[in-house]
This record gives sequence, C-alpha cells and structure tokens, in this order.
Amino acid sequence: MSKRKSRVLDLELLGENAINLPADVKGISLTEYKNKRLGIIGTKKRDEYEFELRIEMLQEAIRDIRKRQNLSQEELGKLIGVNKAQISKIEKGNSNPTFSLLVRVFDALGAKVKFSIELDNEKLQLI
Repeated sequence: MSKRKSRVLDLELLGENAINLPADVKGISLTEYKNKRLGIIGTKKRDEYEFELRIEMLQEAIRDIRKRQNLSQEELGKLIGVNKAQISKIEKGNSNPTFSLLVRVFDALGAKVKFSIELDNEKLQLI
C-alpha cells in the first residue's frame, strides 16, 4: 500500500480512498480543518491552496479522461497539435498551459467544460 503526503494538509493517503487524519483533527469537518491549518477563504495561504487544488483536479481530469478513451499522450497531442511531452507536462503540472490549450484538450477529449465567474456576488456562467 503506497503512502504519500499532501504538500499542504499533511494528510496520509492510504490506498485509493482512505485518509488517515492526524489525531488533533478527528471529529472535525474538512472545512474546519482547512480553516485551522490554512486560514479562512480569502487569506493568502488558503487561496493559494485552493488554487493549487483546482489545478491538480484539472490535471487529473485530463489524464483520467484520456486513459478512459484509450488515448496515449502522443495521440492526444496529435489531435490538438502539440507533442507528447506537452501533454505529459500538463498532466504532471510541469507547465502552465494557456486557457485556449486547455479548451482544445477538453474539446479533443469530447468533454464539456463549464466555467463560472463570480464578481461582486454576480455570477456569469461560460459554457
């Protein structure tokens, strides 16, 4: 069983779905834990964490969808006009892809992507 630690939350990941929390946080919600360790939403440390988490989720989504469709990184790259190395960098988080490149990746994978923008309590949904 592989064990790895999250860079920010120091959670021990056991296998696919089990998380062994430190003793001082058992019985509190994830939100309470993040508030305690990182600060509330709007603080610099918390916002950086939430941003990194969203990026990691995009990376995983690209990799998972690509694999479900039995596409290699090279094949996906050819579909959108980049080389295999660029797809690998996107999936591993070793690059900072443009918005247009991400849209092209998801288009090539046949995935619907929705973006939401909120400003001054007003939401704008981009589909």
